[in-house]
Amino acid sequence: MARGLRPHRHDVYIAVSGLLGGLALIGAGLYTRTGHHPASVLDRGWAVAVPLLVTAGCELLRRTRPGPALLVGTAALAADLPTRGSLATLVMFTDLVYAAVLYGPPASARRIPWITGLLTVLGTVVPLVVRRTPQALLFGVGVALVGLVPAATGWVVRNHRDTAVAERLRAEQTALLADMDRAQAVVAERARVARELHDMIANHLSAVAIHSTAALSLDDPETSRQALTVIRENSVEGLAQMRRLIGILRDSGDERSPAAAPTLDGLQALAETARGNGLQVTLDARHGKVPASVELAAYRIVQESLTNALKHAAPGRVTVALARRAGALEVRVSSPYGHRDGPRAPGSGAGLVGMRERAALLGGAFAAGPEGAVWTVRATLPLGDGEGDPA
Repeated sequence: MARGLRPHRHDVYIAVSGLLGGLALIGAGLYTRTGHHPASVLDRGWAVAVPLLVTAGCELLRRTRPGPALLVGTAALAADLPTRGSLATLVMFTDLVYAAVLYGPPASARRIPWITGLLTVLGTVVPLVVRRTPQALLFGVGVALVGLVPAATGWVVRNHRDTAVAERLRAEQTALLADMDRAQAVVAERARVARELHDMIANHLSAVAIHSTAALSLDDPETSRQALTVIRENSVEGLAQMRRLIGILRDSGDERSPAAAPTLDGLQALAETARGNGLQVTLDARHGKVPASVELAAYRIVQESLTNALKHAAPGRVTVALARRAGALEVRVSSPYGHRDGPRAPGSGAGLVGMRERAALLGGAFAAGPEGAVWTVRATLPLGDGEGDPA
């Protein structure tokens, strides 16, 4: 037998139980109808057993082929009507109606209750009109018990099953979305930590690399002393900022967060540090009060721009300008662009990526590139709702 037609083991149990029960009733002489003439062919036991056997065979297909099983079962029930009748045949037919609604296609599941309901109405009205006696209503009750009740029961069970399946799928989708949200949150947090770590440490490490290279290349004790002084200052400051970042990552509270959230008031100190590293920095900051998120992003963009100027810029003046225009804070850092003779620190381009990400997170714009003999970094950071953070 093909795999799709193989009956479920529970259906086999139902079919065997129904067949054996029906045969036991026939053997005991128990029928649903009496009054037939003993000489009638249809009064013989085998006449009742044939519909019983066919209906039991249909039970084997109640899940795999519920529609054809119901049609054949209906024919078997019609063949059982002229006989003495078997209660087992009647009960198994009600199960076929129930299974056709529960396991059949959606269209059949919707049609069968309506059909059985219509048959119940006809089975009630027609006998009542013909016989004009209250007992005629019992025929409609029998039709309802055989057809409408199992069909309605199957419809209710099917609705509950479909609802349970839909709820399970919805729960699985919700869990999947939650997992995706958690994964995206982890990725976003890792990117944020990477940006903070790069912006906090890259400037000091670049200064250390450049001055150590200069100290090694020049055989001048005074120059080496100055370079070692700069190296020590940047190393100590870099270690301090690293410790602050590690402390924030380990501490679940917010009381230490301000230590790693620099403000624009620190731009002057940042410029002084850059001057100590050998840059000629001019600072023009006319920003006023801005939201904390914009303040942090602007500070980090200036910090990274000065780091890039220290690593790559040609000798000359570096200009840092901040100004509020049209509801946004504009940041502009310009440095000489061209060949430099001194030592250079290696770069991977992560700084430009980080600056672009900071501007994008605030809904702003970022651009960096040469303009003639000048390398210019430009960022426009929306201020949002005035004093609050941008939406």
